[in-house]
Amino acid sequence: MSIIVTGSIATDHLMTFPGRFADSLVADKLDRVSLSFLVDNLEIRRGGVAANISFGLGCLGLHPVLVGAVGPDFADYRSWLERHGVDTGSVRVSDVHHTARFVCTTDQEANQLASFYPGAMSEARDIEIAPVIERVGMPQLVLIGPNDPEGMLRHTKECRFRGYPFAADPSQQLARMDGEEIRALVDGAAYLFTNEYEAALTEQKTGWSADEILSRVGCRVTTLGSQGARVERLGKQPVIVTCPDEDAKADPTGVGDAFRAGFIAGLAWGLEDERCAQIGSLLATHVIETVGTQEYSLAQQRFLRRIEAAYGARAAEDIGAHVRCPLP
Repeated sequence: MSIIVTGSIATDHLMTFPGRFADSLVADKLDRVSLSFLVDNLEIRRGGVAANISFGLGCLGLHPVLVGAVGPDFADYRSWLERHGVDTGSVRVSDVHHTARFVCTTDQEANQLASFYPGAMSEARDIEIAPVIERVGMPQLVLIGPNDPEGMLRHTKECRFRGYPFAADPSQQLARMDGEEIRALVDGAAYLFTNEYEAALTEQKTGWSADEILSRVGCRVTTLGSQGARVERLGKQPVIVTCPDEDAKADPTGVGDAFRAGFIAGLAWGLEDERCAQIGSLLATHVIETVGTQEYSLAQQRFLRRIEAAYGARAAEDIGAHVRCPLP
């Protein structure tokens, strides 16, 4: 059975300004700002929540099905994902829009000026899940990640109507969506993924208590930053998993996406919640040790040694029976 991952697919254009933005701002002219900054470098990185999660699943030896909307400029990115085990056969290619793009300039004090161009992502609302399933078979899970809001609601409604098990991962779109929309995304999900702040925002906007949300989903998974992750199921004691030790701390971007990839991989292998969260936490650690969301690589034996060091020999044995890192 397949894992279908829906959500954003984007490229990040990251630049560094060697000075301070504040030095170029005139206090009494802020209503007429017109500035141009000469930057030192430009890094173009692959990104987007759905693509990041799919990449992580592929690195663990699975073959996820990526569903989203891109532009005709996606060819190189498509090749990269397919080399890492991702099925891109259900990615919609727009005739009129470029792939979504995040353009950000950071100054020496870590202040940022950024723009996000949704581009083809807005066409996600035109994607139907049923034809994807006709092509790849009944899914084990459909992850509905942050995307065009109308697309997220359409995917959720279709999964609920057709009986496809789905995971809700509203993430960055929580700030934009209202309580009614968020309730529609969450209610009936097999899994709800958020970080700790997003968990509180979900409760605030839906008007549901933490207990009520837990009663409406099969499992609530909350990442806790450096404190690890918490997994909750109704009527059971929460499972708390800590983070493995880091070799370095380079860039936190994409850490949450990697956690989701690892957790879902564990689900696909039929592992218990604790093992799923352990895989997710170690994959997230790989991301924080590298610059970029898809720049890490997994060596299978080293991955299992790190699992053993963090969580014990039994964990390494359980996970080692399934994980297959196909690339060095």
